[in-house]
Amino acid sequence: MYINEIPVIAIDGPSASGKGTIAQLVAKNLGFHYLDSGALYRLVALKTVQSCADIQNQDSLATIARNLNVIFKNETIYLDDDIVTDAIRTEECGILASQLAAYPQIRAALVERQREFRQPPGLVTDGRDMGSVIFPSAILKIFLTASAEIRAQRRYKQLMEKGINANIADLLHDIQKRDERDSNRSVAPLQQGTDAKLLDTTALTISQAQDAVLSWYNEFRAKNSRLNTK
Repeated sequence: MYINEIPVIAIDGPSASGKGTIAQLVAKNLGFHYLDSGALYRLVALKTVQSCADIQNQDSLATIARNLNVIFKNETIYLDDDIVTDAIRTEECGILASQLAAYPQIRAALVERQREFRQPPGLVTDGRDMGSVIFPSAILKIFLTASAEIRAQRRYKQLMEKGINANIADLLHDIQKRDERDSNRSVAPLQQGTDAKLLDTTALTISQAQDAVLSWYNEFRAKNSRLNTK
């Protein structure tokens, strides 16, 4: 099987929209691999802090991105053999990751690394430019979103369940600022592509959102099967 024949489902969307949860569930349902592209940027952010690197020095940060010693094993993430699954999920790490993601040299350093995750039988990936930049040939592109208020509430619930104190007003402010920064950056801005299906999860349960993605994928498979038999 040629690399471009391996099916990819690309789910893009703003922070805390639930795209990671949905992508993981869809990948598990289909038996596909899963890539959390945002985790790579968060790992760069964490490594930047750990190494006290200058966050204005793109060359230094791009070197960090290229040389990340990272392993994804089930739901556990290792950086330099240390478990960092929770460490990269802090709000501080997320804010820095969003800032670093606007740097062209860091994005370029991570492009091929992300494409290496495209392995048989298929891949489900989530991020902000998966369908537009990293996997433009993805068979299904989805822009998954929800209102900023709902996203803040969901993020607040996640943090509280982990025993992490949070202020919902601060979370809402951070989400709105990250939306603005991600949408207005000069390189690979967050936006719904003309070939991406919109999935607004504001009023949907996780199960309903998952079913919508699987339904679209099954529609593609059925359509493709009919074309191949003609």
